[in-house]
Amino acid sequence: MDTSNILFICGGAFEGIENIVARRESEKTIGFGGEVVNKRSAKRYELLSKIQPEDLMAFGFIPELVGRIPVLTALEDLDEDAFMRILQEPRNSLVKQYTKILAMEKIKLAFTGEALSHIAALAVKKKTGARGLRSIMENLMLDIMYELPSSDEKVKSIEITADFVDNKIPLLDLLRGANVKKEVA
Repeated sequence: MDTSNILFICGGAFEGIENIVARRESEKTIGFGGEVVNKRSAKRYELLSKIQPEDLMAFGFIPELVGRIPVLTALEDLDEDAFMRILQEPRNSLVKQYTKILAMEKIKLAFTGEALSHIAALAVKKKTGARGLRSIMENLMLDIMYELPSSDEKVKSIEITADFVDNKIPLLDLLRGANVKKEVA
């Protein structure tokens, strides 16, 4: 295959690569007098901005792959506000996807701002980036998507709250709660 007209873009969290860069840069990150470097640290971003191809090879990348990545750059970690925007703003955001899926069953879905904030906080805590939002939302919405349309109770709308996100309210209690409007027979 001729790769001359193919653009390779590689991305990931690469947890621990900052230690390899720090060793090369002779900066102490562990031990007595060392500065603790974590995912939220500006120091980590500074180290990653100095990444070189040899750091990727020391991390475990094969030279053949590293040779096809001529430009290396570091991106800052996503914060809770960024995750909130990712959940809501894109044309095919997760909130819009789940809202549309339940709308096909004639159920109106809504999320409180506090619920979205808790989902974003979970994504920050998991340190899995924007892709982690998908698994968090899948776990949260799985029972709702499959139980609600087939339940005996004709639910017309449901509002996801922070307590539901934090597993403080089981699904049945959420359905019986004041934030669910049932069809009047």
